[in-house]
Amino acid sequence: MKWNTPEQLQDLLCEVVGWHSRTGTQGEVDFPHKLHDKLVEQDYFKNNPENIQLHDAGDERNALTALYNSGVTNKTIVLISHFDTVHTEEFGTLGDLAFQPKALTAAMKDIITQLPEDAQEDLSSDEFLFGRGTMDMKMGLVLHLHLLELAAHEKWPINLVLLTVPDEEVNSAGMRAAVDGLINVRETHNLSYELFLNSEPSFSQTPRDDNYYIYSGTIGKIMPSALFYGRETHAGEPLNGMTGHYMASYFTRAMEFNPAFSEEVYGEKTPLPICLKSYDLKQDYSTQTSNHSAALYNVFLMEKSAEDVMNTFKSIAEDTMKTCQSDYEAICTREGVDPIGEIKVLEYGELETYAIEKLGEDAVTTIKNDVMNNPELDEREMSIQICDQFMLNCQELAPATVVFFAPPYYPAINSSENSLVQEKIQFTQDLLKKEFDVDAKQVHYFNGISDLSYVNYDQHDDGWKAYMHNTPVWGDVYSIPFEGMQQLQAPVINIGPFGKDAHKLTERLHKNSAFVYTPYALRQVIESMFDKTVK
Repeated sequence: MKWNTPEQLQDLLCEVVGWHSRTGTQGEVDFPHKLHDKLVEQDYFKNNPENIQLHDAGDERNALTALYNSGVTNKTIVLISHFDTVHTEEFGTLGDLAFQPKALTAAMKDIITQLPEDAQEDLSSDEFLFGRGTMDMKMGLVLHLHLLELAAHEKWPINLVLLTVPDEEVNSAGMRAAVDGLINVRETHNLSYELFLNSEPSFSQTPRDDNYYIYSGTIGKIMPSALFYGRETHAGEPLNGMTGHYMASYFTRAMEFNPAFSEEVYGEKTPLPICLKSYDLKQDYSTQTSNHSAALYNVFLMEKSAEDVMNTFKSIAEDTMKTCQSDYEAICTREGVDPIGEIKVLEYGELETYAIEKLGEDAVTTIKNDVMNNPELDEREMSIQICDQFMLNCQELAPATVVFFAPPYYPAINSSENSLVQEKIQFTQDLLKKEFDVDAKQVHYFNGISDLSYVNYDQHDDGWKAYMHNTPVWGDVYSIPFEGMQQLQAPVINIGPFGKDAHKLTERLHKNSAFVYTPYALRQVIESMFDKTVK
């Protein structure tokens, strides 16, 4: 066997980390093809090459599935990972070593005094391997390759589907594309998905947190956004108009840290909402005021749907715009001028319907296509520009605040009440304590955001329709296969290696966790699910 011992696992990790696969680069495009070639070195896949499939994720990127089919049962575990990594600008002069874990770890010792104190301690201990992707999350993929090899070599009486995807770090295009792929693999081979097992790393909950965590769900994230469209004027006549910034200032103050979005489930709390980015949509400098601006807000979810979030978001917009209007009118009274009008609050769906009625469907489609064909814009900027262009052509609606959703959206998924997940978490905790004296703690919602968001979606939820109706780029450059996700009904669990400082210069992986006790635990968990009726 090639991927079995701690030394072999470390060598395999260093190899796949060396395949640069930063999100949006050629390395991300090439990675699944290199992995395909690596898999067919194994006798099982050499003899069953059709069990490896690529699934188009757009922009020449592909997700990859590799099926070990036992041939004796339809019981199947899906192993989920992502192979893209964030970029490496923060590595500076060490940039050439970012994807060479052993060389980077050695080089770090030359600059050890420049590192944070906890990183210095870990580097000196020789218990950690540094490098981009070591923790987040190529080790998870390596663990799954290890399980595939074991299954084929020992002829396990259970099926495994390895799924590894691109673009988890930005829009999860890989996982969204893979939903149909998983359904196809299941139907083609008559499989029954019993568990979705991710191996994202154990993330710290607080600074200097050395606890090892197992997760029975993943937190959700959604991005309610707003366009603030006022009326332009000359800076010398400020009350003859209204700036988008004036309107935005009221709304952002109300949104940031607003407890109306807070959720507490199983004693765990969502982080408070915050503004991720604000935009001044005025293109150049002049003494004409900026009448349009926009902002993106981050909201974390546990049990709330997109519809719940939009209802709260719009209510806050209506309340804050009333306050903004009142303050503005008081200023106008003080200065002896007439107000320019009353601020409206519109959902994107309402704005689009109005634009269609006024301009016609063809004109609206042209506006949207012109925006979405601009290669300089990402999905969030496209969303803003579509709203802005509609308002430009419907200025009789101004002043107005348009509320909408911008990508991405990660639904929250949780299996804490599932008896299988409860059993496997207790099994893993007991095993790690007995064999390695490791105290594994359960967390109900993985706090790092993960691709588990796109499986096991509530079959009875239709709150996602509010997302569809209020996302300007929906169905064109961004969509979520909600109906497909509702077909992938199996509990989720996340058991991965321990590491620290994802997305930082000091990203590092705990070697004993990665190469010894996590692979042992995963093997035992899967063996405990063998079909006992198979002889």
